[in-house]
Amino acid sequence: MNDTYLTIASPAGGNYKDKGSRFIAKVFPVHTEEEVKEHLASLKKEYYDARHHCYAWMLGYDQTNYRFNDDGEPSGTAGRPIYGQILSAGITNVLVVVVRYFGGTKLGVRGLINAYKCASQHAIENAEIVSRVRENSHSITFGYACMNEVMKIIKDYNLSITQQASGMDCMLRFSVRMGLEAEVLSQLNKIQGLSIIKN
Repeated sequence: MNDTYLTIASPAGGNYKDKGSRFIAKVFPVHTEEEVKEHLASLKKEYYDARHHCYAWMLGYDQTNYRFNDDGEPSGTAGRPIYGQILSAGITNVLVVVVRYFGGTKLGVRGLINAYKCASQHAIENAEIVSRVRENSHSITFGYACMNEVMKIIKDYNLSITQQASGMDCMLRFSVRMGLEAEVLSQLNKIQGLSIIKN
């Protein structure tokens, strides 16, 4: 099972010019639609005098959560070519925005598609593409008598503990890479009195 995905390490940018029109591309790592909205609002404020702020984004590992927007450009000439570059790069959890300053000469459908494609391609090429591990989060509760067994599994599989609490019982939340998930849960299920909750 492939439990890694490609994304970008940090924001990057690119530019493209054609017949006086300037296309300023920005690419951002994002994890939620809320982050997408924040970046768009910030760019609209920064480039308040630009005619168009076209964009595409993709979230998640299965490439089914995405949007693209032409922001007033002829349908299919801006958002879709930007989205196409995200697909070509094989990246996710990313937002690409291309800001256009109109230069006075119309570029036509083909010219627009090429400009938005090239600007977004340039920004993505300038970004550092990194591989990340897909993880799931689980919570477990168990009695103090099981602590050693639980901590041995945590250590053996190098699991990341994200939360711990203790009262009558112990509660522990951890992240596990998807490729190891079934094996780790199987080991934990062997511990008597331990219960698992997927978050």
